[in-house]
Amino acid sequence: MRTDKDLLVRGIRFLSYTVALMFLAPIILYQAFKNQQHPLYWPVLIVGFLLAIGAVAMGFRSIKTIVDAFFGKKIK
Repeated sequence: MRTDKDLLVRGIRFLSYTVALMFLAPIILYQAFKNQQHPLYWPVLIVGFLLAIGAVAMGFRSIKTIVDAFFGKKIK
């Protein structure tokens, strides 16, 4: 069985989005906790938590896509 190169490229692209979210979410959470008296504290905090959850979900999706590229069948 051969590696599905298209699926592998898609998995690496998802992994790059994951890395971006992994850096962006803590920065936004830090800014929210630093400015607790600001009126936009809660919306910024919620956005930070959503980005953190998105980073975890994208991490699982990207790893699954890369593993499917090496070992699984091609998704059509």
